[in-house]
Amino acid sequence: MKSIKSSFSKPVLLAALLAGGSILAATAHALPTGDGKAGCEARQGQGPQAREARHAQHLATLKEKLKLSPGQQAAWDAFAAAMQPGMRPAGTDRQATRAEFGKLGTVERMERMTAMAEARHARMVERAATVKAFYAQLTAEQQKVFDAEAMPQHSHRGHRHGRQA
Repeated sequence: MKSIKSSFSKPVLLAALLAGGSILAATAHALPTGDGKAGCEARQGQGPQAREARHAQHLATLKEKLKLSPGQQAAWDAFAAAMQPGMRPAGTDRQATRAEFGKLGTVERMERMTAMAEARHARMVERAATVKAFYAQLTAEQQKVFDAEAMPQHSHRGHRHGRQA
């Protein structure tokens, strides 16, 4: 017959280990960067210029790694243009948009959200077609590089639109 002590201690020990691991993981994610800001907060307030600079650097690095031939340049130009950020129209103020949404009724808000989703979907379809056309121009070796480097898998677990879930 098991003693009460041994049957009680295993679940408690397991719970303590899980809690400790969770605390360590949360702490590591929130560690400050060189500028003193923690985790994703470090990039949160950088604004569109910093995002555009990172995007441009990513495209430049990708182009260099692909070692494109002169005949592939036109397809690259179309790809790079299609990959430019821009889901929101230029000059769109999030605060103003939220305030405007607050004034709408439920049905109008849903219709506006549906229209925005359809616009994002159309942009995604356009980008996918451009990526397929560019991908078809690449050699088998370039396709391997593109698969590994072009669109890295980002982990957004626990976050939603820059806010913790």
